[in-house]
Amino acid sequence: MHELAAFQANHLTAFKMHLPDIKDRQLHSLYAEAIHALERNLKELLQYYPQAPVSSRISSSREDMTPFYAAHLLGFAKTSVRNYAIAITETATPQLRNTFRKHLNSAIELHAKIFNFMYERGMYPSYHLKELLANDVKNVKKALSM
Repeated sequence: MHELAAFQANHLTAFKMHLPDIKDRQLHSLYAEAIHALERNLKELLQYYPQAPVSSRISSSREDMTPFYAAHLLGFAKTSVRNYAIAITETATPQLRNTFRKHLNSAIELHAKIFNFMYERGMYPSYHLKELLANDVKNVKKALSM
């Protein structure tokens, strides 16, 4: 659940930040649809966080965005690892498979560096479930309130 909430809250924040800059009417409409779908998903997921302490603090738009940027980068790294693993299983060419393995190892190394960056700064308390869930609730509420 954490992975889905974090992933969706992070992308909801990014989509809301991008929306004012999208000039193409159809693409703007698709972004708006994605935003509404993510908001609906996140509101439904929040009901499963009853044990998490709920922060009543309303985030300011001037807040340090470092955790958001780091989480966005971590999400990219996780997706890269998954995509390369899938590509390796679907590749028939040995040379391309070896290239994908090299890329997969690089993606894993990047993921570890980003994770460590976040963990060392308290942005990703992965070994403390209550804290992790509390962060999810805070990030979801922040994304919904934008």
